[in-house]
Amino acid sequence: MQSLKQQWFGNVRGDILSGIVVALALIPEAIAFSIIAGVDPMVGLYASFTIAVLIAFVGGRPGMISAATGAMALVMVPLVRDYGIEYLFAATILTGIIQILFGVFKIAKLMKFIPNAVMIGFVNSLAILIFMAQVPHFIGISTMTYVFVAITLVLVYTLPRFIKVIPAPLIAIVLLTAVALFSGIELRTIGDLGSITQTLPSFIIPDVPFTFETLQIILPFSISLAIVGLVESLLTSRIVDDMTGTDSNKNQEARGQGIANFVNGFFGGMAGCAMIGQSVINVKSGGRGRLSTLVAGLFLMFLILVLGDLVVKIPMPVLVGIMIMVCIGTFDWSSFKYLVKAPRTDALVMLVTVIIVVWTHDLSKGVIAGVILSAIFFVVKISTVKIVQEDNRFIVNGQLFFASTDGFINYFKNKNIDAKHIQIDFSNSRIWDDSGVASLMKVEELLQERGITVDVIDLDTPSRKILSKLESMSSSH
Repeated sequence: MQSLKQQWFGNVRGDILSGIVVALALIPEAIAFSIIAGVDPMVGLYASFTIAVLIAFVGGRPGMISAATGAMALVMVPLVRDYGIEYLFAATILTGIIQILFGVFKIAKLMKFIPNAVMIGFVNSLAILIFMAQVPHFIGISTMTYVFVAITLVLVYTLPRFIKVIPAPLIAIVLLTAVALFSGIELRTIGDLGSITQTLPSFIIPDVPFTFETLQIILPFSISLAIVGLVESLLTSRIVDDMTGTDSNKNQEARGQGIANFVNGFFGGMAGCAMIGQSVINVKSGGRGRLSTLVAGLFLMFLILVLGDLVVKIPMPVLVGIMIMVCIGTFDWSSFKYLVKAPRTDALVMLVTVIIVVWTHDLSKGVIAGVILSAIFFVVKISTVKIVQEDNRFIVNGQLFFASTDGFINYFKNKNIDAKHIQIDFSNSRIWDDSGVASLMKVEELLQERGITVDVIDLDTPSRKILSKLESMSSSH
C-alpha cells in the first residue's frame, strides 16, 4: 500500500507538469504515426489517450509513457491497406490477448538474454529514428523554421538553470506558440499534419466477420505487433529503470500492455506500446510516478476536446526542437568510446543492431539480429577445447558440446599414443549435449580399435547424468 501511494502521490507537482508536456508532445507523434499506418489521425490520438490512461493503472513501470508508436504503425501498413480499418481494430484486440498471455507465462524472463551491446544499439537506433522522423518537419522548409528550432533548443537547455518549477519544454511550447500567433510568422503547425475531431472515443465492436478466415488474416499481424510492442516496452522500461535508479515489474508491464491494447481496440484505437521519446521527456521534465502517465493521457484528451482549435496552431518547429533534445538525451554518446574499447565482437553486435533497426525501421528485427549474432559469437568463443597430456592422463579444458566435438575427436584421432591404458580427465570440462556424448563414445571406439582402453574420470553430476542416459539409449537400439 505504501509503495502504491508513493507511485501515485510521491511526486504530485512534478508528475502533473511533466504529464502536460508529454501530452503536448504526443499529439504530433500520434497524428504522424496514424498517417504512417494509413488511418485517420483520430485513431492514433484515441489510442494514445486510451493506452496512457490504462497503463497508468495496470503497467509495471511507473513514469513510463505508452501510446501509439511508429514501430507498431509500420507493422500495420499492409493490414490497413489490404483489409481496412476494422481489421486493424480486431488485430489490436488480439494483440492485447497475446500480450496478456506473454505476461502470464512470464515472457519478461527472456530480457536477461539481451546483451548490453544490443541494449546500447537499441537506444542509439531509437535516437536516430526519432531524429529522422523530425527531418521532414524542418529541413528545407523556411529560414524561420530553423530559427524556431534553434530558439527552442536554447530554451530547453538554458531555462532549467533559472526555472526549476515548470518544465522547460512546457515554457518553450507556450512562449513560442504565443510569439508565432501574435507576430504572424508563417510556420507549419500541428494542424498541417491532420484535422482533429473534438469528440471522445466511443465503444465499438470491430465490424469484421467472426470467422476462422478473419483469424487467419489478423493472427500474423497480431503476433508481430505483440512481439514488437513488448520488445520496445520492456527495453524502454529497462532504460527508464536506469535513468531513475528504480526497479520495475516487467511481467506486470507485459500484462498491462496487453490489457491496454485489448481495451483500446474496442475504442477505435491502433495498437501501441511504450514510447522511449515521450518516456525520456517525462523523466527529464520531472515525471516519476503513475500520475504523470495518467495526466499525459487525460490532458491529451482535454487538449483535443477543449483546446483543439488552439492545439492545431502550435508550431511544428517547437515540437521538433523538443524531440531533437530527446534524441540528444537518448543517444548513448559514450558508445563511440565503447566501439574502440569493447571487444570487437560486442562492437560489431552494437553496430549491426543499429544498422538493421535504422534500415528496416523495425526495432524487433534489430534486437533479434543482435541477440542471434551475440549467441553465435559466444558459441564460437567457448567452442575451443584444449587437451593437456600428463603421462597417461589427458585433461580436457573447455566445454564439450555440438560446436567443440570436432576438435575433441581430431585431437585423439591424430595423437600418437604409446600407452595401452589412458585416462580422459573431465575435471575442467563438462558434457552439455548428445553431440558431446557421441564424440566421447567415438573417441573411446577409435582408441579401442588401436588397442587402447579408456577410463573417463572426474565427470561432474550433470555430465554423468547425460552420459548414462544417452549411453543407455544407444545400447537399447
